[in-house]
This record gives sequence, C-alpha cells and structure tokens, in this order.
Amino acid sequence: MDVKEYIASGKLELYVAGALSIEENLEVQHYAIQYPEIRNEIEAIERAILAVTEAASPKMPSDGFTKIKARIDDVIPFTPEGSSSKGTSWGSYLGWAASVLLAVGLFWMYTENSKLQSEIELTNKEKQSLEDILSDTQEEITYKESLLEDIRDQNVTVIALGGQTVSPSSYAKAYWNKVESKVIIDAKGLPEPPEGFTYQVWSLKLDPLTPTSIGLLDDFASVDTKLFTLENANESEAFGITLEPEGGSETPTLEQLYTLGAVGS
Repeated sequence: MDVKEYIASGKLELYVAGALSIEENLEVQHYAIQYPEIRNEIEAIERAILAVTEAASPKMPSDGFTKIKARIDDVIPFTPEGSSSKGTSWGSYLGWAASVLLAVGLFWMYTENSKLQSEIELTNKEKQSLEDILSDTQEEITYKESLLEDIRDQNVTVIALGGQTVSPSSYAKAYWNKVESKVIIDAKGLPEPPEGFTYQVWSLKLDPLTPTSIGLLDDFASVDTKLFTLENANESEAFGITLEPEGGSETPTLEQLYTLGAVGS
C-alpha cells in the first residue's frame, strides 16, 4: 500500500471526526497498527484539531455552562442518568451535533485543500509552458542572430540567383563563405514545393558543366526564415536550385531549374 497516498486521501481526517463507517474505521485502525506513519498522522490531526478548537473558542464565563443548561432544559427536559425517563439526554444531542459539525468542517477543509492543490498544479503547468515558450523564443533569436552574423562576415560572397524558364518570377541568394566552406541559401523567393518534392542546391563548374549536389532545402514550409545553411567545399563557379523528388537526385533535372547565378557576376 502507498502510505503517503493513503494519508493524503483525507480519510484520516474523517476518521478523527467520526464520520466513517464501522468498516472504514476498522480499516484505519488496522493500518494505524501496521504503519507508524499513519498512527503518527492520526495523532497529529487530533492535536491540530484541539489546538484550532482552543484558539477559536470564546472564553466561557464561570457560570456559562449553568446558563446554557438552563436554556436547553426549557426545550429538552434534563433527565439524570439512571432515572425512569427513557428520553435521550441533552448531552447526547450536543455530542452528536458537535461531531457532525466537526465532520462537515473537516470535509470542507479537505475540499478546499484539494481545490488549492489543483490550482497550484495548474499554475505550475502554465508557468512551465511559459518557460518553454520563452526558451524556444530565445533559441530562435539566438539562431537568427547567428545567421545574421554569418551573412555579414567579411569573407562572404553574395551570389544572386535569378528565375529560370520554369519559374521566371523565382529568385534566391547564396551567401558563400569560402574560408569556412559553407553557403547560406536565402530561398524566400521560391514558391513552396509541391507535395512529394523538394529543392536541391547544386554547386556548378561551368566548363565543362559539372554539377555537384551540396544539399536539400528540407522542411521548406516549416522554416519561416527560409534560410538554409549547407556545406560547400567545392570550387564553385555558379549555384543552381532545382525541384527534385523527395530525397533528391544524383543529377539535376534541368527542366525543373528554378534559379541560377554565377559567382562574381
């Protein structure tokens, strides 16, 4: 049995209040004998209730009990224990009422505590969600700042890639850092590829025409900046971008050449 879960269930508070059934009382007593933690918790609840009751109860004057008894006797005749009357003593009514009030009060406290715990858990989840969003935003800002620094590097050569026959309105830019052997492709001027296709970037030698693939512009739709960093250790004389089936092709499909630009043009 999970002792901590049993203690947190609120059953021990109801046990102290006398609000459980006989079977449930026997169960609590059984566990109290078996588990010292449960017995200690019951004793702690009893002490807490006594402390709260003592602090909250108004001080009764010395003749207070006599006055209360006299008023109750006007409604319920007081019958000493052992007399011939078969009626229930007023003390029994008071004890029963006090038990019910205590049980109701404890149940209310348990319900309010459960509500508070739920609200705390919800607040913690919302806090974690905001922290995750903040972290993702910070990572995105850091990534974009890094790209901006790469583009502005003094070793970068900018190559404009103009639209071709299949898509005259398309355009792109290649930021080639020959020292670091990488190129950043700005593909903002390309339309979103159809389903099942992707853009492939080629490094070109012009004489004779020799294309070398340097990578794919994968996840095109989900990259909001449309900036893609690719490795390029080639002695490139031009760059071209073609539309190819997903996974890319070994050689460019020239009929699907979207943009082309020569280095130094």
